[in-house]
Amino acid sequence: MTIKEQTELTSSRNSDLHIKRMKTKYILGMLATVLLMGSCKDFLDKEPFDKLVPSSYFKTEADLQLYTNSFYQDFIPSGLAIVQADEMGDYTSKNNSPTFIAGNFSPVDQGKWDWTKLRNVNYFLSRYDNKEIPEEARKHYAGIARFFRAYFYFDKVKTYGDVPWYNKPLATDDPELYKKQDPRAMVMDSVLADIDFAIANIRSAKDNSSSMITKWVALGLKSRICLFEGTFRKYHENLGLKSTANKWLEESAKASKELIDGKQYAIYNTGKPNSDYRTLFISENAVATEVLWSNVFNNALKRWHEITWKFNSATYGARWGLNKQFVNTYLNVDGSRFTDKAGYDELEFKEEMKGRDARLGQSVRSLGYKRSDGSAAPPNFGYTFTGYHIHKFSLDDKRLDGVAEGFNSITMMRYAEILLNYAEAKAELGLMNDIIWAETIGELRKRAGVDPKAPTGVDPYMQKTYFPEVSDRYLMEVRRERGIELVYEGLRYDDLLRWRKGKLLEMDWKGIYVPGLGIEMDLDGNNTPDVCFVKAIPSKTTSGVVYFVVDDKAAKLSEGTKGHILWRIDEDRKFEDKKYLRPIANADIVDNKNLEQNPGWK
Repeated sequence: MTIKEQTELTSSRNSDLHIKRMKTKYILGMLATVLLMGSCKDFLDKEPFDKLVPSSYFKTEADLQLYTNSFYQDFIPSGLAIVQADEMGDYTSKNNSPTFIAGNFSPVDQGKWDWTKLRNVNYFLSRYDNKEIPEEARKHYAGIARFFRAYFYFDKVKTYGDVPWYNKPLATDDPELYKKQDPRAMVMDSVLADIDFAIANIRSAKDNSSSMITKWVALGLKSRICLFEGTFRKYHENLGLKSTANKWLEESAKASKELIDGKQYAIYNTGKPNSDYRTLFISENAVATEVLWSNVFNNALKRWHEITWKFNSATYGARWGLNKQFVNTYLNVDGSRFTDKAGYDELEFKEEMKGRDARLGQSVRSLGYKRSDGSAAPPNFGYTFTGYHIHKFSLDDKRLDGVAEGFNSITMMRYAEILLNYAEAKAELGLMNDIIWAETIGELRKRAGVDPKAPTGVDPYMQKTYFPEVSDRYLMEVRRERGIELVYEGLRYDDLLRWRKGKLLEMDWKGIYVPGLGIEMDLDGNNTPDVCFVKAIPSKTTSGVVYFVVDDKAAKLSEGTKGHILWRIDEDRKFEDKKYLRPIANADIVDNKNLEQNPGWK
C-alpha cells in the first residue's frame, strides 16, 4: 500500500480520533497480553478495539505496551520466510532460479512498496509522549518503535537504495506524500539515529524466550546494519560514499564489542560437536544461551510452521539443496582444507563426508543420519537435486514431512552472527589479529570440532572459486566461516549484495560426484543402495532406490556418463550491476511521478 493510500484509508476513518490498527487476526493474542498484565478492569473500561480513541488511549504504560506489541506481528517474517530467503543465495539450488536471476524481470514485475507498517510506527511516535506515564517507560516503548522503524528502513534501503524518509504520519494533503527519494546517506544516518536511540532507551533485562526486543537485540541489529552499510559503501564505489565506509565499520565493531562485553550471551557448546550446532535450530524453545531473537513456535499452542514439510517434499517444496562448490569449503576436523586433498572433487558422497567440520553433517543429511523412528535417512533425490539435502531446520519426525505442524523456533539473530560481524568489521578495518580470531572464529570452530588455529595464508580454492579480490588471510576465513555458520539463516543474499559478489549467482548448480550411469550408490554408508543415475527408468528397479533421470536438458553429468550432477543447465542466470538494487515498481511511479527509477531499470 502506498503512503497516500494508507493516509487516505486512515483519514477516512477519522485518524485523528481512531487507532483502528489492531487487526482481527491477533485480537485474542492482545487480549491475553492485557490479561497477563493484570489490568482486567482497565481493559473492560476501554472502548472496543475498533473504537479505541486517543482520548481513552496512550494514557498508561499498558497502553504503550499493547500498541508496540502489535509491531511484532507487523514486522517479523514467518518462520519459512526467514529460512527460504536463502534460496536467493549462491550456494543453493532448487527446482528453478527466481525470475529476478533467470528471467526477463522488469519494473512491471516488481511489487508495489508498502508503507503501512511505517505509518503505524510513526503514528505511535506522534502520540506516545504522555507526561502522565513515567519517562523511563515512555522512552523504552519509543525505543521499541524506533527499533522497528530502523528495521523497516534498513530493509527498504537494501532493496531500493534511495527512498523517501518519513518520520511522521502524513495527512492526505501533505505535499511530502509526493516527494522524490531522499539520498541513501541521509536515510541511513536517520536509521543510525533511530537504532542508537533504541540502544540507549530499551530495557536491558535479558529475555530468555528470545522473542522480545531488548537493548541486546538492538545492539545486534546495529552490528548487522552497520556492517552491511560499511561494506556496501566500500565495495560499491559508484555510490561515491567509500570515504565514509570505515565510520560504519567502526560502529559495527563498537556495537558488537558492547554486546560481547555485556556477557549476556555465549556460543552454545556442551562439548557435543555432532549435535550442539543443530540443537539451535530444531529446539522448540529458543536456546537462550546463544539466540538473541527468534520467531517462536509452540506445539501445545498449535503455533506451527511448514519448514519440515517444505524441505522434505517433492511437490510442496522446491527441492532445495546445497551446491558442491560450497560444500567443498567445509574444513577437515584437523583444521586442514578439504580442497588440499588429492582428488577431493571426485570423491563419492560417503567418502567426502568423513572427517569434516561437524556442521556439515548437521546442515545436510550425512553418514548415519536417522529419523526419529530409527529409520535410515540418506539424502533423498526425490527432495533435492544436488544430493546435499538440507535438514538444518527440519525436524526428524517423518509425520511432519506432510503437514504444516513444525514447532521448532526459527532463529533471527544469534550470538554467532555478532562474533562474525565483529571479526569481519575488524578484518575490513585492518585490525584483525590472532587474539580476536580466537575470541570469534576460534569459538565457532571449537564447537564444530574443528581445530581453531588461525590461518597462515589465503586459501587458493576460496580465492579462485569465490573471492579472487581478497588477499587478506583473516578476511578470507571470516567469509568462509560466515557462509558455513549462517547457512540458510536468510543472510547470504545480503552478503552477496554488500560484497558486490552478485555474479556468484550465475555459478553452476553442481551436485555430488557420480561414478557412472546405472550404478546404484550408497549415500549413508549402511551398505544399501539409495540412488541411481540413469537415462531412463529401468524396467526392473530396486526397492528403496531413487532413480534420477539425466535428460541432458535440465540435468546432465559433467563428463557425459559420469561426473558431477549439474542441475538446471537450461537456465541462463544473469546478475547485471543494476540488480544490486530492485527497480521502483511502475505502479509506484504512476502514483508518484516525482520518484526516480533506479539506474539500469528504465
